[in-house]
Amino acid sequence: MKQAYIAGNWKMNMTPSEGAAFAKELVKAIKNTNSKVMIAPPFVTIPAVLEAAKGSSLIVAAQNMANHESGAYTGEVSPLMLKDLGVNNVILGHSERRSIYGECDEVINEKLLLALKHDMNVVFCIGETLEERESGRLEEVLERQVRVGLGGVKADQMGKVTIAYEPVWAIGTGKTATPDDANNAHAFVRSVVEKLFSKGVAEATVIQYGGSVKASNAKALMAMPHIDGALVGGASLSVEQFLPIVNFDK
Repeated sequence: MKQAYIAGNWKMNMTPSEGAAFAKELVKAIKNTNSKVMIAPPFVTIPAVLEAAKGSSLIVAAQNMANHESGAYTGEVSPLMLKDLGVNNVILGHSERRSIYGECDEVINEKLLLALKHDMNVVFCIGETLEERESGRLEEVLERQVRVGLGGVKADQMGKVTIAYEPVWAIGTGKTATPDDANNAHAFVRSVVEKLFSKGVAEATVIQYGGSVKASNAKALMAMPHIDGALVGGASLSVEQFLPIVNFDK
């Protein structure tokens, strides 16, 4: 049985002072949890959260990073900067990066390879839109995203990659894929990883579900055999809402 991996993506929320207060409260609250817990604050909030989380098991991640190490890329943040800060985890390919900022599979792959080059752990996001799902292209879309996104990754690097399946139509909409729907998508993604690498790598890969995860549905989702964790959005902005997801097994 894998350790459940529950991650909170704060998106563009939480000032440094708010983030530090939240992290202090969360650190106390997760002392006895069985889950691996991560939060991803906005870049400017990361230092305050790192300070508040110091010495605890709480993982602090970035929500994105550049596909270059340095240079004339105004507004970008490189993996070298994150590492220097003490950040070893990053979310890549989130659906908002794909849809709002036009990041394609190839750019996400460049970022992912660069993160692995610098020994970072990646939460690699994939997922289909409602239109893609309803036109029967779910598997085609997921296979393309996984194949291109993980292109050039070696089998021995896959231990640093967590995959987060987030059906785009279920993000921030209150709609959730049923546990069965989510599990079927996860099983398919695992089969693609097996084709690319091996059965052993596929079985060991942690696949999170993201898409309106909340206290009321976390237990049912996490009971599914192919769901190893959750990437939580809105519900990760309050300790009161996030904690029951982290402690879904209690």
